[in-house]
Amino acid sequence: MKNHFRKNTHFSKKPQTAKAVAKALPSDITFSKPTVVLHAGKELPVKRFHPWVFSGAIAQIIGEPTDGAVVDVVDFGYQFLATGHYHEGSIAVKVFSFTQTTADEAFWFTKIHQAYQVRTLIDFEQTNCFRLIHGEGDGCPGLIIDMYNGVAVLQAHSIGMHLERAKIAHAIQQVFGETLLAIYDKSVETLPPQYASTVQNGYLWGKCEVPHPAKENAHTFLINWETGQKTGFFLDQRDNRALLARYAKGRKVLNSFCYSGGFSIYALSAGATLVHSVDVSQKAIDLVNQNVAANFGQNTSLTHEAYAEDVMKYLKANDQFYDLIVLDPPAYAKSLDARHRAVQGYKRLNAEGFRRLAKGGILFTFSCSQVVDRELFYNTVVSAALEAGRQVRVLHHLTQPSDHPVNFFHPEGSYLKGLVLYVE
Repeated sequence: MKNHFRKNTHFSKKPQTAKAVAKALPSDITFSKPTVVLHAGKELPVKRFHPWVFSGAIAQIIGEPTDGAVVDVVDFGYQFLATGHYHEGSIAVKVFSFTQTTADEAFWFTKIHQAYQVRTLIDFEQTNCFRLIHGEGDGCPGLIIDMYNGVAVLQAHSIGMHLERAKIAHAIQQVFGETLLAIYDKSVETLPPQYASTVQNGYLWGKCEVPHPAKENAHTFLINWETGQKTGFFLDQRDNRALLARYAKGRKVLNSFCYSGGFSIYALSAGATLVHSVDVSQKAIDLVNQNVAANFGQNTSLTHEAYAEDVMKYLKANDQFYDLIVLDPPAYAKSLDARHRAVQGYKRLNAEGFRRLAKGGILFTFSCSQVVDRELFYNTVVSAALEAGRQVRVLHHLTQPSDHPVNFFHPEGSYLKGLVLYVE
């Protein structure tokens, strides 16, 4: 084994969920950073490039890493496997490199640059808002970076990635050069609460007024990363919004859980005869109206109405039948414990959607709950159709766009699933 470790014979941590194995450290092995030793036989997932190390796989921790520390992962024979960020919990290490690295500025520049090369598949003349880094999909678990017309919005979901933010910000500057306007850190909402209470959202470099206009498939959206949901916009529906435009002409459209009105703008532009946008948040409805004005000005031929109402109550109380309905709720379940309740919620929602569709109508229905897999979601919507007594044909199976890539060895990254259904 290469002599890349600093000598440290103190076995400081014993995972609570796994029986620690007392093992004398060979005198010829040294360690350069805190090191996680896996139980014999538990190294296979890491060798298969899965980026998560679960606490139950850990035999020993050499050194005393704090949450967010960079650690090496080795097998039971001390052979190097990976480098990642440590955090006490079920997922103890999130791997960002399967080769030995010091994770310096050059390392993060390479990560950002490689991710940007994948994004050049996007038509930047028509679209200047996109996801630059998509967590595990880009080898950066715990990190999201969204670009909005020259502004990078960074959102760390792990302490380790947040501690790297200065290096990452410098790498973004190097990759984008003079086209970059600002870098904003919006991580407080996604970091562990105790750590989040010690930091603030704010600009890491430059500054830009909000709302800031950005283009998606030539449509204009006003983005507010400071007070908006997530990083300011739901970029993962870009391709699905474009698909909806193919079906919207001449139809009466309901966009539920509309947030800032992405599907509404596409439907109006495509020639829908009526568009209703519904969201429980008045702030979201204000954004919808601003985006309609930004795209269509005072065009009085458009028929658009926006309602700040609970979607389920709206569907049950409204006697309007629609030719096309979008059901795009927030994640109903963020853990396995909540999955059953989430499935029941999806079933009730879709059943009401089926009831409000006119004969020959089209339903765009989605789930972004990672713990509700594609098959379970499909079967749930089937149950909803049976409950509503509708005959249904599947036109499309939908997912996230290319700037939200899925790591081949981390299928959990495929979180967005959707169906386009023709309803008789």
